[in-house]
Amino acid sequence: MLEDCKSAQERWGGVSEIIDRWLQERQELLVDYCALSSALTEPQDSECGTKLRKLCQIMVDYVSAGHFEVYEQLMQEAKEFDDTEGLRAASGFYKTIDGTTEDILDFNDKYQETDDLETLNADLSKVGEWLATRFEAEDSMIEVLHVAHKDQVA
Repeated sequence: MLEDCKSAQERWGGVSEIIDRWLQERQELLVDYCALSSALTEPQDSECGTKLRKLCQIMVDYVSAGHFEVYEQLMQEAKEFDDTEGLRAASGFYKTIDGTTEDILDFNDKYQETDDLETLNADLSKVGEWLATRFEAEDSMIEVLHVAHKDQVA
C-alpha cells in the first residue's frame, strides 16, 4: 500500500496543491496505520492507545478532506470541461469510496468509546482492506477526472 501511495504522489504530485496535501496526509495515515499494527505485536507497548487515537484522528481528517475538498474539486473540474463520461465513471468510484467511509467512521466511533482493545487486531486488518479499496478507487477517480484535464487546467 505504501508503494502505491508513493506511485500516486509521483504521478499527480505538483498537479494540484489540494491533491498534493491530501496525498501527503494519505502517506501519514499509512505510517500511523503501520505504527499501530506493529505496536499490537509488542505485548508491552504502552503507546497502543495513543497510536490508536492518532490513527483514528488522521483517518477522519483524511476521509473528510476527500469528501469535502478533493472530490468536490475533481467533480467541479470535470463539470467545467463538460466531461460527462468522466463524471459517470467517477460515480462508480465514489460509491466504492463512500462504502469505505461508513466502515472507517464506524471503526473510529467504536474505538473512541472504548478502552477494550481485544478485537483491535482483527478490526485493524479490516481497516487495511478498506483503505486499500479506498485508495484504489480514489486513484482511479483522480486519473479519470483530473489527469484527463491536466493540460487544460495548467
